[in-house]
Amino acid sequence: MQSEQRDDVSERVRKVIADAGVTQREFARRIVMDPSKLSRSLGGTRRFTAAELARVAAIGNVDAGWLLGTGPTGAAGPAGAPESAAAAARRTRGGGPSPEGGRPLQIVRETVRLIAERGFHAVRVQDIAAACDTSTAAIHYHFPGRDDLLEAAVRWCMDEDTARRAARVADAADTADELRQLIELQIPRTPRQRWQWSVWLDLWAEAARSTAVGRLHADYYRQWRSTVADVIRRGVAEGVFRPTDPGSAALRLTALIDGLAIQVLASTPEGPGTSPDDMHEALAAYVAATLTAH
Repeated sequence: MQSEQRDDVSERVRKVIADAGVTQREFARRIVMDPSKLSRSLGGTRRFTAAELARVAAIGNVDAGWLLGTGPTGAAGPAGAPESAAAAARRTRGGGPSPEGGRPLQIVRETVRLIAERGFHAVRVQDIAAACDTSTAAIHYHFPGRDDLLEAAVRWCMDEDTARRAARVADAADTADELRQLIELQIPRTPRQRWQWSVWLDLWAEAARSTAVGRLHADYYRQWRSTVADVIRRGVAEGVFRPTDPGSAALRLTALIDGLAIQVLASTPEGPGTSPDDMHEALAAYVAATLTAH
């Protein structure tokens, strides 16, 4: 019986994803969930947690009770499901439309913003609730604990960074230009770039203490270094870069980027220290000396 109920829940979630008109991976991004966990849950080898189903309901604009099979019956799918509790609450209090991406993503975005401004340990659930114009109970409904919020914040930062990289290199002239674009994206020149690096530094510190976040951090860096290594590998094949081991070269280059970025962040814009231009020049010189084919 429990297996049948789990299958029913998985089937309803599948209907929500189909109604959203996006891929399974994209839906996982929207509900801030590990794509592999979503896949296992849909396949019946893992149960959805209550918080995950709450996020599915919020993004799909369906009733959480309908997802669980405990709400009103007779709905053929998401399009015919009862109005979600969150949507009803917004309508009742006369609020505007749901925040872009739904309440869960709004919570995560505000959490990331507050982490950048104050540091993770200085951010309280009450602060996040106030920033989202909601209650602490609503925050806990979607993310039961601080660890859940931190993991979601890390995953959101990873997805955003990956999307920015893809957009930045889309029009690169060649592999050398592609590598230059990837490097430039990592230099904290603008307030937004400094903000992004501030978040990463705080999350790195947490990764050293948290197994779950540490795994996410390792996965992200494996992906980031693999991206750089792939560019170098293609550049070597095209004769743009000199023969080298792409994996080792990517490890050294990404480590240099991290170290220089930390120096830039630790320097005041007007005072002595490492400036974004210093970082750019150091990285350009390193690439010219170790990678560029002469």
